[in-house]
Amino acid sequence: MALKKIVVIDDEEAMRHLLGVILKREGYEPVMYADAREALCALESGDFILCDIRMPGMGGLEFLEAVKAGGVSCTVIMMSAYGTVDTAIECMKHGAYDYISKPFKADEVSLTIKKAEERERLKRENSRLLGALGKGFEGIITVDKAMIETVALAKKVAGYDAAVLIVGESGTGKELIARALHFGGARKDRPFVAINCGAMPAQLIESELFGHVKGAFTDAHRTKTGLFQEADTGTLFLDEVGELPMELQVKLLRTLQEGEVRRVGDTKAIKVDTRVVAATAKDLKQAIVDGLFREDLYFRLNVIEIRLPPLRARSADIALLATHFIEKYGARFGKKVKGITDEAYALLKSYDWPGNVRELENVIERAMILEDTGWITPDALPISARFGAQTRGAATSSALSIKKAHQIIERALIKRALEATGNNKTKAAELLEISFRALLYKIKDYGL
Repeated sequence: MALKKIVVIDDEEAMRHLLGVILKREGYEPVMYADAREALCALESGDFILCDIRMPGMGGLEFLEAVKAGGVSCTVIMMSAYGTVDTAIECMKHGAYDYISKPFKADEVSLTIKKAEERERLKRENSRLLGALGKGFEGIITVDKAMIETVALAKKVAGYDAAVLIVGESGTGKELIARALHFGGARKDRPFVAINCGAMPAQLIESELFGHVKGAFTDAHRTKTGLFQEADTGTLFLDEVGELPMELQVKLLRTLQEGEVRRVGDTKAIKVDTRVVAATAKDLKQAIVDGLFREDLYFRLNVIEIRLPPLRARSADIALLATHFIEKYGARFGKKVKGITDEAYALLKSYDWPGNVRELENVIERAMILEDTGWITPDALPISARFGAQTRGAATSSALSIKKAHQIIERALIKRALEATGNNKTKAAELLEISFRALLYKIKDYGL
C-alpha cells in the first residue's frame, strides 16, 4: 500500500526538488516545507517525514523534540550532509526512525521509506487483530493465519470454566495463552497461579499443589496452603502436566472431579473453586499407551484442546516478533536500533527455531547487546541461528566419515551464505571469514 503523503522539510530548494522527483516516481505525494516550524503546525498523526538536520531557525533535532512533546505520532527520517555515526545515534535517541546521509541514491530513499511503511503496516495489522480478539490477549503478537485461528479459539473459550489443555513445543507461548484465558475471562480479577510440574520432585509437588498440615512430615514445621487454595476463585496453570508422577495424577483427578483438596497429613477435605488450565509439550496419548499418564485424567483436563504452532510454521511472524523484541530490549538497555539488515533477516527466516519464540527472543536480546552499528547484522547472531539447520543436518547423517561430514557442513554453510547475501560473493566470503578467491574455488568444487 503506497503512502499518499510524504512531508519533506529542507531549507535547500534544489534538495526539495530532487526529493519531490524521487517520491513522485515512487507513487507518493510530496508536501514541501522550507521551514520546520511551519511544517510542525501542519503535521497530522501518521505522517511520514523526511527532515534535514541543519536548517536556519528550528533544526532537525529540535523539530524531533517538538514532535515528541506535541504527542503527534509520526515516522521521521532524518537527513544530513554533515552526519556521522554519532549524529545518527543522536537522531535515534530523539525518536527518529532512520537516518540518511547526503548525498544519497534515489533507491536509498525509496527503500528506507518502504521499510518504515512495512513496519507501520505490521503494527497496524497486529493492533487490528488484537482489537478483534479482545481484552486479555494484548500480549499475543501474530499475523500468521493458523496462530490467529488458535488465538480466536482461546478467546471463544476464555469466558467458560471448562478445563483447557494447551499443547505445543517448548517456547511456543503456552503460558502466554494460559494467562490470556484467565485475564480474558470472568476470573480476571482473581488470582492466576502457575506451577511447572516437571521442575520439582514428587513429594514437593504434592505439598505445593495441595498443601500440608504441621507435622505431616519431618520438615513440616507449619501448616502450608497449597496452590489450589491460593488459586481459589481464580485459575491454576499446570505447566508440563505430563511430568506428574502417577500417584499424584490420581490425587489431581480426584480434586478435579470433587472440587476439593486434601492437604498432606490432613483428615478433612477443603472445597475449592479453581479453574485448571494445563499445558504439555509431550504426546499425552502416547504417554497413555506407554502407561505413563492416566487416560481418565487426560479426558478430564482436555475438555478443550488448544494447539500452538511452532515458530518455524509461522515465518510471517518472525519480522513482527523480532521488531517487538528490539523495541522491548531497546527500552531496557537504553539503545536505539534501527532494525535488522536484509542479510541477518534472511538468516532468521531460514532458521528452523527449535526453541521457538523463546529462542528468537534470546537471539534478539543477545544481538541488542552485541550490536554497535545501529543495525542487527549477521555478526550479532549466534552460530546456531546463522548455520544451525545445516550443521544439524550433517550431524544426523548416517555417514561416520569426518572428511565427508566436513564437506557436507562446508557446502551447506557456503550455500547459506550465498542465499543470505543475494549471491553476493564478496559479502558471502566476509560472512564465511574466508578469502574471495578461496570461496570461488569452493563454489566450483561443490558445484554451486
